[in-house]
Amino acid sequence: MTATESAFLERLLAQQRQFRHRLPSKPEAGRFIDHLMRFLFPVTQDCHSLAFDPEQSYQRLHNQLVCLLKPLQTNLEQADKLRSPEEVADLFFAELPAIFDHLVFDAQAITDNDPAAVGIEEVIAVYPGFYAIAVYRIAHVLLLLDVPLLPRMLTEYAHSHTGIDIHPGAQIGQSFFIDHGTGVVIGETTIIGNNVKLYQGVTLGATHVAKSLASKKRHPTIEDNVVIYANATILGGKTVVGHDSVIGGNVWLTQSVDPFSLVYHQSDIDVRQKPTETSEPINFVI
Repeated sequence: MTATESAFLERLLAQQRQFRHRLPSKPEAGRFIDHLMRFLFPVTQDCHSLAFDPEQSYQRLHNQLVCLLKPLQTNLEQADKLRSPEEVADLFFAELPAIFDHLVFDAQAITDNDPAAVGIEEVIAVYPGFYAIAVYRIAHVLLLLDVPLLPRMLTEYAHSHTGIDIHPGAQIGQSFFIDHGTGVVIGETTIIGNNVKLYQGVTLGATHVAKSLASKKRHPTIEDNVVIYANATILGGKTVVGHDSVIGGNVWLTQSVDPFSLVYHQSDIDVRQKPTETSEPINFVI
């Protein structure tokens, strides 16, 4: 080994000693999520999969979660509530029935409100919005159990697969529906009520990104029965969208609106006559 290579290895070791956290691998985190989704909703199967055994699957998932938590054991022991990976896994699986109930409401809301949905099985197996919401609800419970970093790793796994970015710290009520979903962003301190529907490209974000505001409420509150159409941007921790409101596409909103409001973006559309055969044709260059 050359002196340059040896010096580089020393630099790597020095850098590694500065890291405050150790993490499970991203592939392992992804496998846990996909196995858990298959356990909760076994509507799909591999061509050569064995018969579904709930008890064996449950124990396997419990062991998987313990394995994911072990690299974080030092952080768990430094938390206010001293817990081992096994204890955290037990607490998480005690919450699994409530997570399942939430997800059934979410899937049913999508099925009931999307004319293109053939049935709840299609929603569970195919819809990216449902998958992103499911991973969020799983990650949110882990966050409430004071598990560091892993919840964000899970939601970023869903983000990479769906294009939907939901921070695990957001608070989201029942029967949540994300339609199409690509480009949706829901920030950490967002609060969303029940029966809310979002379309693609919606951003629920912050007006400031200063690190000093990390502990403040930076993202909006969306009350019950609100519909937010494509590419709307709603910003600010003090911004409240009142219940039963409709936010139109492309709206930029940084102030609160009352319940039953209709907010829309007004743009000018110029419609011209089609050129006649004798007119110079329009030359589009793409």
